[in-house]
Amino acid sequence: MNHVLPDLLRPGLRLVICGSAAGAVSAARGAYYAGPGNKFWDILHRIGLTPRCLEPREYPALLEFGIGLTDLCKTASGADATLPPDGYDVPGLSARLQAVAPRLLAFNGKAAAARWLGVKAPAYGLHPGTPPVAVLPSTSGLACRSWDPAPWHALGTTLARMAA
Repeated sequence: MNHVLPDLLRPGLRLVICGSAAGAVSAARGAYYAGPGNKFWDILHRIGLTPRCLEPREYPALLEFGIGLTDLCKTASGADATLPPDGYDVPGLSARLQAVAPRLLAFNGKAAAARWLGVKAPAYGLHPGTPPVAVLPSTSGLACRSWDPAPWHALGTTLARMAA
């Protein structure tokens, strides 16, 4: 199967951020979180995970900061409501994570986190697991009504503690 966007994964990562699927603009541009209004790159910089606000096309540079990217649905793109129900690949994500063993897994949005955790509406914040899981508000421009940067700031604090 062809992946819409390639995984950005390698062993030894401190963090893997997982979305539901590439958005339409990201798929067209071949870059993660490239849609208009997406807050991803700005919030990574604001919480101290990158030294500057990267452009979506620079996503491979995240490996330099110990951050990887993937999606739960690798074979389709678009908004969560348009993704095929059978496109979500929990076993595939599990295998990819086992291969790279990140210290923390964070979900950018509740939809993918709900499927991974097997619950309807996971709470934002840290959840136990191997690796531990952080559920974060979606950075998508489509999710602007529910945007709250506080869980993202908590993620930055957690990663800083893990590094100390």
